[in-house]
Order: sequence, then C-alpha cells, then structure tokens
Amino acid sequence: MKPAVKYTLGRLGLFLAVFLALFLTPLNILVKAMVAFVAASGLSFLLLRGWRDEMAEQLGEVAARRSAEKDRLRSALAGDEDAAAQGDRVAAADVVEQPKRADV
Repeated sequence: MKPAVKYTLGRLGLFLAVFLALFLTPLNILVKAMVAFVAASGLSFLLLRGWRDEMAEQLGEVAARRSAEKDRLRSALAGDEDAAAQGDRVAAADVVEQPKRADV
C-alpha cells in the first residue's frame, strides 16, 4: 500500500476512534467532531510518525523526479541535443507497441 494512503487511512481511523469514544458524552455533534479532530491530530503526530516519514520520503522522491524532468525539458528546449535524445528514449520506452493490422 502506498505510504500516503496508509497515513491518510491511519488519520481517518484515529479520528473515527476518538469520535466514537466521545459519542456517549452529552455534547453537540459538532463539538464532538471538533474535539475528535484536534485529538486525532495530536495522536497522529505521536503515533503515526513512521508512516508520516515514509509519506514524506515518497513525496520527496516524486518532487525530485519531476524537477529533473523539468530541467531536462528546459535543456531540450534550449537546444541541448543530448537532453532531447534522452527524452526521445524515455518517450519511446513509454509507448506501448500496437498490434499490427493486416491491410485489407
């Protein structure tokens, strides 16, 4: 499972657990939801540290990959032949071969 999905589901689970624990208290439903939101935020900061770190690492890798591709595209647009050729190889690897049709 992706780290972002795992962390999001963990945060949602903490919110629901706290909200259900507060369900028997004689408070307004909106007050219960606000208290559950604040409590779940604090608990997730303490309990879900590992998942949060995994998610941050994954997002950092994605940002670095996008930045490298952006730099490569800028170089290709500026006239760098090597960057353009590298992009052609990446694009060619992404293309899925279509089945050949027989001419009728």
